Amino acid sequence: MAMIAHSADLDDIDDSLAAANVAQQAWRHAVDEVTDRAMAKLPHSASRIEKAVQIVLAGDVELLDNGTARVRSQSNGVSQYLVVNGHCECLDFEQAPQGMCKHRISAAMQRRALALMPIPQTPLEDPPMEEPTEEEPSSPAYGIAPEHIVTIQGKRFVLYAGLLALAHARGLQSLSATWTSNDGTLSLAQAVAVFPFGTFTECGDASPDNVTKKVAPHFRRVALTRAKARVLRDALNVDMVSLEELSE
Repeated sequence: MAMIAHSADLDDIDDSLAAANVAQQAWRHAVDEVTDRAMAKLPHSASRIEKAVQIVLAGDVELLDNGTARVRSQSNGVSQYLVVNGHCECLDFEQAPQGMCKHRISAAMQRRALALMPIPQTPLEDPPMEEPTEEEPSSPAYGIAPEHIVTIQGKRFVLYAGLLALAHARGLQSLSATWTSNDGTLSLAQAVAVFPFGTFTECGDASPDNVTKKVAPHFRRVALTRAKARVLRDALNVDMVSLEELSE
């Protein structure tokens, strides 16, 4: 016996399809905006950016809670590359200008496009006030998305991706980092962030002993990330330490 859908059910389906279409259009608009920025900033990487857009739109970028990303291979659809602190495992990483391979670009584009997506507003009743607990600090999150905040032993830490998203929302004009010293056991770096409201400078350090074992072979790049995280925290007045500044 055939089932007949009620008009109310059809209305719900239409509303769901319409909402999905709006969300898809918003996502594509965000990706297009990030693509335009990337093309302007990395004109010599146009072909890699185009491939990165394909990866993002295919849903093959997975942003992990620890600030890293897994990107599916375009060649076989099975292999995955891990992007950690600006380093990628792929063969093109060493050859690409500034190490900007398509996997690293796609991970960055995914983060920036998500930061541009509108936050859905759901009309709900105000929840009852609760006393803050040690696991749930009462201080505000500075406008940083919850997925970019990690709680460890009751203390909150911010991911570098969250700082970068907030910086772009506050009008970040440029962010650069350079090494000031490098040897076999210690790397020092300095970062400069330029905003409409001022220019900020901070330093970061890294050694094989104060980074995670996974990134220890690339500890020099961690110094760059730490310097950038610190200068963004300084500029944005965020007193949470970034997760990338922690050791093992």
